Amino acid sequence: MRWTPRGRSEDLEDRRGTIIRRGPALGLGGFLILLVLSILFKRDLFQLVSPGADVGQPVGVPAGVPPEASSPEEERMVQFMSFVLDDAQDTWTRIFAESGETYPRAQLVLFTDAVQSECGFAQSTMGPFYCPLDGKVYLDYTFFNDLHARFGAPGDFAQAYVVAHEIGHHVQNVLGIAEQVQQLQQGNPGAANELSVLMELQADCLAGVWGHSTQQRQLLDVGDLEEGLAAAAAVGDDRIQRQTSGRVAPESWTHGSSDQRVTWFRRGLESGSIDQCDTFAGLRR
Repeated sequence: MRWTPRGRSEDLEDRRGTIIRRGPALGLGGFLILLVLSILFKRDLFQLVSPGADVGQPVGVPAGVPPEASSPEEERMVQFMSFVLDDAQDTWTRIFAESGETYPRAQLVLFTDAVQSECGFAQSTMGPFYCPLDGKVYLDYTFFNDLHARFGAPGDFAQAYVVAHEIGHHVQNVLGIAEQVQQLQQGNPGAANELSVLMELQADCLAGVWGHSTQQRQLLDVGDLEEGLAAAAAVGDDRIQRQTSGRVAPESWTHGSSDQRVTWFRRGLESGSIDQCDTFAGLRR
C-alpha cells in the first residue's frame, strides 16, 4: 500500500505497556516484595500497582505514552495504523458530509496483552474489537502476526482491512444500526447469531467502501486487493472452526463464512457505496 508517514494520529491512544491489574489491593506480602525489588532495581515499582486501584483498571504507564523500548519496527507500525485510521475516517467524513451529516471520529486504542474499555475487560486473544459505549477501536497489533502466521493473510492491506472493518462498526454505531440490532437480538434471542453475522458482513462491506476510495486515489499496489480479500477469507467462521475443531457448525457463526465475508468486502470495494451494504435487506422482505 502506498502510504506516507504523517506522524501519530490525533485519534490514536497508545496504551501499550499499560498494566491492567485484576485483583484486590496490594497486601503486606506484596508490599514487602515490591519494596525489595524497588531497592534492587533502583526504581519505584509501586507506581505500577497503585494502592486502591479498582479491579480491572489500568495503572502504571499513562495513556498515550509509548513504551520505553519501542523499536523502529513498532513505531513504523504505529505510523501505519495512524495513516489507515486517519484516511478511513477522512473518507467517512466526506461521505457523511455529502448527505449533510457530521461524522464523529472514533479513537483507536493500541494495547498489549489486556485492556479495559467501557465494554469491559478484554485480552488480546479476543482479537481487535469496537466498543460502542466509548466509540473506540481496541487493537493489540500482535494480532497481525496471527493473521499472517496462523491464518495465512500477510501484507499491509490485510492489516488495513482489519482497521477499516472496526471503523465500519463505528459507522454502524453512528447511524444507529448497532442499537437497532441490539434491540432485535434482545427481542428475539434465537436470531442473535444471525443478526451478529449480518452486522459483521456489513462492516466488511463498509471496509470495502473505504478500500474503493483508496483505489480511486491510486494508493494500492499490485496485490493489495488480493491481500485484503485473503484477510476477509481468513477470518471466516467456517475456516476458523475447521482449524480449531475440524468441524463446521453454521448455527454458531457470529461473523459469517469466508465466502460471505469476501463477497461483502468485494461489494464495497467495487461499488464504493454505502447503499450497497444493506446486509439486512432480506429480513425486511
